[in-house]
Amino acid sequence: MKLDAALPLVGVDFTSAPGRRKPITVARGRRAGAWLQLEGLEAHASFSDFEALLAEPGPWLGAFDFPFGLPREFVDALQLGGDIDAIVATLRHRCRNRMAFRALVDSWCDARPAGARLLHRRTDRARPGVGSTSPMQTRFVPVGFMFFEGASRLVDAGVQIPGMRQGDAERVAVEAYPGMVARALIARRSYKNKSSIDRRLARQDIVAALEQGRALDMRLALPVALRERLIDDASGDVLDAVLCLMQAAWAAVRPGYGLPHDFDPVEGWIVSA
Repeated sequence: MKLDAALPLVGVDFTSAPGRRKPITVARGRRAGAWLQLEGLEAHASFSDFEALLAEPGPWLGAFDFPFGLPREFVDALQLGGDIDAIVATLRHRCRNRMAFRALVDSWCDARPAGARLLHRRTDRARPGVGSTSPMQTRFVPVGFMFFEGASRLVDAGVQIPGMRQGDAERVAVEAYPGMVARALIARRSYKNKSSIDRRLARQDIVAALEQGRALDMRLALPVALRERLIDDASGDVLDAVLCLMQAAWAAVRPGYGLPHDFDPVEGWIVSA
């Protein structure tokens, strides 16, 4: 796909168990020079809705908030495969559902010493002071479930994942991590999952910083009504989808989507990390 600032962009805040109370949240927009125009927000309450999104004809570039890969050491130890397609196929054969995937991870971790169980990928620690959760974590923040449910659907949809799989070059997916962008703007202040004045103020500060162009070399433009939604949503999901959209816009104007040439295609890489 030819990189183009006017390319339709998608930012996706993912959940491994979508429903009406906790949908997959989608932000859509386009970049125009140093501006990113937020065009709309969507809530997809089922995996079938998400799959329909992935099947939309291109061109589009989407940034998705879930890990596209697993730590190389874990993959090699269990002989899961050498690329995302093989890993997805092997896990489908060995794990009938995500709880079986948890059992697979647990059995491997239980045989290892404490402190060397939930491994991280190189990209998870690439930005000093910012770390994403291990994609082997299936409790608390179940990022492992997000990998299990998300990566398989990318493969099924036939999208292209730069550096990881060939697919439809008009539908391109990159991995995002909105917390990394938020941390650069408000440090360690919490901004989600609670209705409180301090977290609302944190969301307000993030939105103001995005409008001022203090993240990823661009300024966010958005209607007043959408601005209020970003601030009012106590879950932070809407804001996270927009932060993913910012990462998609960052990648859209960079050669090779801004990805390092030497990242491990089994592990994947967070765009802009």
